Amino acid sequence: MQQNQTTAGDMFASFQQAIDDSWKKALSSFGELGQGGAFGGGTNWQLPQFSFSPDKLQALQRQYVEEAGELWRQGMSVQPGDKRFAGEAWNSNPISAFSAAAYLLNARTLMAMAEAVDADPKTQARLRFAVEQWMAASAPSNYLAFNPDAQKKALETKGESIARGIQNLVQDVQQGHVSMTDERAFEVGRNVATTEGAVVFENELFQLIEYKPLTAKVYERPLLLVPPCINKFYILDLQPENSLIRHAVAQGHRTFVVSWRNPDASLSHVTWDDYIEQAAIRAIHVVQEITGQDKRGGRINTLGFCVGGTILSTALAVLAARGEHPAASVTLLTTLLRFQDTGILDIFIDESFVKFREMQMGKGGLLPGGDLATTFSFLRPNDLVWNYVVGNYLKGETPPPFDLLYWNSDATNLPGPMYCWYLRNTYLEDRLADSNAVTVCGESVDLAAIEAPAYIYGSREDHIVPIGGAYASTQILSGPKRFVMGASGHIAGVINPPEKKKRSHWLREDGRFPAAHADWLKGATEHPGSWWTDWDTWLKTHAGKQIPAPRAYGKGTAYKAIEPAPGRYVKAKA
Repeated sequence: MQQNQTTAGDMFASFQQAIDDSWKKALSSFGELGQGGAFGGGTNWQLPQFSFSPDKLQALQRQYVEEAGELWRQGMSVQPGDKRFAGEAWNSNPISAFSAAAYLLNARTLMAMAEAVDADPKTQARLRFAVEQWMAASAPSNYLAFNPDAQKKALETKGESIARGIQNLVQDVQQGHVSMTDERAFEVGRNVATTEGAVVFENELFQLIEYKPLTAKVYERPLLLVPPCINKFYILDLQPENSLIRHAVAQGHRTFVVSWRNPDASLSHVTWDDYIEQAAIRAIHVVQEITGQDKRGGRINTLGFCVGGTILSTALAVLAARGEHPAASVTLLTTLLRFQDTGILDIFIDESFVKFREMQMGKGGLLPGGDLATTFSFLRPNDLVWNYVVGNYLKGETPPPFDLLYWNSDATNLPGPMYCWYLRNTYLEDRLADSNAVTVCGESVDLAAIEAPAYIYGSREDHIVPIGGAYASTQILSGPKRFVMGASGHIAGVINPPEKKKRSHWLREDGRFPAAHADWLKGATEHPGSWWTDWDTWLKTHAGKQIPAPRAYGKGTAYKAIEPAPGRYVKAKA
């Protein structure tokens, strides 16, 4: 028994060293990967000081010894539940089974040790992330020498799978990112972003698209959608059957969308103020003018998605400071206004990192879109990175066509000054939601001054905008509010057409918005299916009367059709 305790103690001394190594290697790997990375590169993270309580360490030691003994008794077979090792070949090959079983045991133990560390919450989160990255990268499934599924395929194809894998690797190196789908199967304007419309206005930052009505009458108040500028707008218009834009048009809304320009060197000087004044506010005014809502104080319905919601809300607050209240309603989809609950992204943000970015590109420069995409992919490394490394390179497979993953790979750049302002004033200092704490476009921003009913949506499993962060907007906006929680994540929860009859959403009808989302949820009721139908009902109450649908795009010679939707801005590659 004494000998077993000594062995376990020695083993855990090595595991403590492994955590140190994992931390260093994961940060090193992630830093190199994001040396231009949106959040990862350029940080000055130091190896943190931490310790374990003796009780926790002893409990982990006992658990490890018990699980290791159980593995030996089971003949080192792979336990079900991890899809990386689900193939029959893993259990039929003793060496592979041993490597997988030992890896899973060590991974569980390292992650448990990361959870057991006595340290401040941010250090704990960074440590968990570092260990997760290193364990994901070191899985035996990622290496041909240990992956029996890939070896079997190489034998069956007489080496052809390896040759295709090398071709796939060369192709991905040339295009600058790992292929998640067969990108040759899609083309913007041909089979994604196909809702019929026309560009009716453009400047150096955006094109404004107006969509052709699908109904004989439309509501008098138009609908303007502001998508995130860190992605292409057609996440809202992928295919006809899952297009939120087409759905809105079919409901009788005269619909407009901002299509952001993919910045190049000519826009490297653009600031957050420019995005608000020359893009969001300009789009609001143009829609008002085209639809006649600029007369007699007419208003328009507005929708912002993710960062687009932050931009839209800031623009409406700036206009409120100028005495303008153009919004009949505001819909915010997975949007952060209060940046206290930012989930996993918080681990990257500290003063030294933001200062580094400000020195690097605060006065001018571009954040490459590929770095943003890489950062977000490594938030789910097994699903969005190593899964494709194994399939594309070890097995020589071509991933199947998937419109969402095609969109996910279609990256956009960001102007450095705009990005740096956003980092400091939201993620780092969280000042945007504080009344009159920041000045934008020469105006003190007070989000509570927005005079419009708000429909606020959050996704339950969102790792980009956690549900608590989305819910926090209910405590900031002062007008009538409706909050809905949808199932699934940042994208799948939003893009959930009713016809699919998937997932659920939660509503609370008593009009109460307690400070914490958990307390709101206690009084909420689950409803099957998409939240879109609830939004339809709500939006129609703010859309005004119905009028004959327009017969032409734009308005007169001032705003005439420039080119067919989706326009040329969205087709520019990062």
